[in-house]
Amino acid sequence: MKELLQQLSAYHLWADKLLLSCINGLPGEMHQKEVRSSFPSLYKTVLHIWSAESIWWQRMKLQERIIVPADSFTGSMLEASNELMQLDKLWNEWIHAAQERHLEHVFQYQNMSGQQFKQPMYQMLLHLFNHGTYHRGQLVTILRQLGIEKIPQTDFIVWSRKR
Repeated sequence: MKELLQQLSAYHLWADKLLLSCINGLPGEMHQKEVRSSFPSLYKTVLHIWSAESIWWQRMKLQERIIVPADSFTGSMLEASNELMQLDKLWNEWIHAAQERHLEHVFQYQNMSGQQFKQPMYQMLLHLFNHGTYHRGQLVTILRQLGIEKIPQTDFIVWSRKR
């Protein structure tokens, strides 16, 4: 299990870095330009990804009060991207340092609606990486809607071939 999670974490870090680099290379007004999507702009989608990863990190660390970055963040896309990349690195480091028993550990958390759940860490991590892949796909779709043609490939198989 640990080897798989290490690969997914490394892939997640690589894919986020590639796509965020592309996005940050665009003129600033494109970050906020509204399109039809789950989140109406590149900026709001990145804020959502960062917020979700942050929420899971805080839950894992058993923080009593969860802080959602998107609720108060007013910085630039570059600043949001840097925060997300720092969090990706924290996840990667945690997984590398974890023992199998840490990955199997069942932790209890409360979702944003106040419901209580118990799940093993590895399931939460699989969800986290799958969530990132899902929203990177949305970012690519938004980029295409904005007329961007040069978009990096971030498929897992592309990362695997480069290793």
